[in-house]
Amino acid sequence: MRSIEQLTEEILSLPSASRALLAEKIVESLEFDTDPTIQAAWIDEAQKRRNEVRSKDVQPIPGEEALAQVRRLLGQ
Repeated sequence: MRSIEQLTEEILSLPSASRALLAEKIVESLEFDTDPTIQAAWIDEAQKRRNEVRSKDVQPIPGEEALAQVRRLLGQ
């Protein structure tokens, strides 16, 4: 069995559209104990963002770059 680190490395090497599809499937597989209204709002937001990536309205950035930007903003 592959470790989480191995899976993460493999997943991050996929094209962005494949990662988005995988992320959608993982989120769908989770059980939520949240208010159905809140859950529906998050699903709508995730689908909107997925569609923006697919239509190339937004340009995704690699996860490591995003984390580096957050660290810089937090002064770490």
